[in-house]
Amino acid sequence: MVPFAGWMMPVQYKGITEEHLAVRNACGIFDISHMGEFLVSGPAARDWLNSLLTNNTTRLGVGQGHYTLLLNDQGGVIDDLILYRTGAESWFLVVNASKIDEDFAWMQSRLIVGVSLENASAIYAGLAVQGPRATAVYQQVAGAHLELPGRNGIDSFISLRGGNCIVCRTGYTGEDGFEFFCEADEAAFWWDEFVEHGAAPCGLGARDTLRLEMGYPLNGNDLSPDRTPLEAGLGFFVDMDKPAFTGREALAHQKVHGLPSKLTGLRLTEKGPPLRAHYQVFANGQAIGELCSGGVSPSLGYGIAMAYLPPAFAASGTSLQIDIRGKRHPAETLKKPFYKK
Repeated sequence: MVPFAGWMMPVQYKGITEEHLAVRNACGIFDISHMGEFLVSGPAARDWLNSLLTNNTTRLGVGQGHYTLLLNDQGGVIDDLILYRTGAESWFLVVNASKIDEDFAWMQSRLIVGVSLENASAIYAGLAVQGPRATAVYQQVAGAHLELPGRNGIDSFISLRGGNCIVCRTGYTGEDGFEFFCEADEAAFWWDEFVEHGAAPCGLGARDTLRLEMGYPLNGNDLSPDRTPLEAGLGFFVDMDKPAFTGREALAHQKVHGLPSKLTGLRLTEKGPPLRAHYQVFANGQAIGELCSGGVSPSLGYGIAMAYLPPAFAASGTSLQIDIRGKRHPAETLKKPFYKK
């Protein structure tokens, strides 16, 4: 157990590699109760959210969700989050644990007439069930008559055991799966149910190796207030054609003048020690960046990492070196995701 965003969180139960492979091959379950949940509603909610977030909120129908980002005025990332539309004028946001207070204060300071914003993070617990068998596990627990929503979808306020539950079909592992939000005092019951029906308990260690294999960024490591989503390779989730949103001018400037850096995938080309954040990356004897995230891929069997590098060194197949405790190890840039089925 380790401190994480104000919580005590499990790094592992039986072992990181075993838990990682359980998600890749069968089914694993993560306690994500540390994540935050906001409820937004009102006749002006859709357009207000569209003015704060990078993705186009107007494209979401009821029961749909998408990945999006909350930016500061300089275009840097405050948080990356998932936004779901639960009704004609109601929305459900899942935000990072370490950003709950900051996100809420930022959004609350920009509230307008016709919008209600509620921080429901203390009300809900969350479980992420991931892997090829996630659908089967869900139907065994919730009942065969209940199907999971479509990809990036949401079923809100399902009545189970007399309580209201929310089921979302997204994930942070590259596998199929769902997020199950329930009233906090019901979490232990549902955890036991999912485990009993085949979901292996998984900790922060496996969550990190799974997301790293997919090249998914981690807020605080790969995303920060001084890097834009374009530098992070998340331009797909930024709609530059919609009306003005916070941070848009900075992104438009980068579109015209070019990116100062790119979040780039790297791999060790020879066996070496595990990669870690802050190890320096070298080219032609000069330091050109440092690792944001790094580790050994259980699926691939070699060291992988991500780093912000000058665009001239970001092309796939570029030979570089990574300094690990004073010794430089050969590496090359690699297109993300690292892991492909």
